[in-house]
Amino acid sequence: MTDDAERFTVMYDTCRRRVWAYAAARAGRQVADEVSETFTVAWRRFGDIPEPPLPWLLGVARNVLRDTVRAEIRRASFSAELHDWVDPGAVTEGDIADEVADRLALRRALGTLGEDDREVLILAAWQGLGPRDAARVVGCTAATMRVRLHRARRRLAAAVENTAAASRPHAGSRVRLAGEEA
Repeated sequence: MTDDAERFTVMYDTCRRRVWAYAAARAGRQVADEVSETFTVAWRRFGDIPEPPLPWLLGVARNVLRDTVRAEIRRASFSAELHDWVDPGAVTEGDIADEVADRLALRRALGTLGEDDREVLILAAWQGLGPRDAARVVGCTAATMRVRLHRARRRLAAAVENTAAASRPHAGSRVRLAGEEA
């Protein structure tokens, strides 16, 4: 083992419990288990770590936690925007469990889409851009963006249907996206 690897191992063994405890106190045990990114950063920047290393590691852990929370907020915000796309009149009156299942299906369906489709939907729904402005972002014409958005919405609707049908044996209602014709 090299000197750097040995020094890193000693630092890791000495500090990992305290870094984990700090993360657990700030964000809970589940998030603290994901704070291993702190030591990935420490390995990449090993030459920059001062003595003693613990304050520096806690600063990195703080940034990792902040980024994790921001990512979770973005996911929740995007999910809320997608819920605005669902036409409430398209879901038949019924059990609240069906509505919850439909929302879960929407979230799962979004995860099945390709990156290009998600990008177009994010630009339209989350960022609120029209086809012309969204086209500038991705570097295409407004007409091409309209086609891409139409196709992405169709793929999302199909994915929602597949996900809802798979998760609910009595899936009689159909989730319709806002702007979609009946």
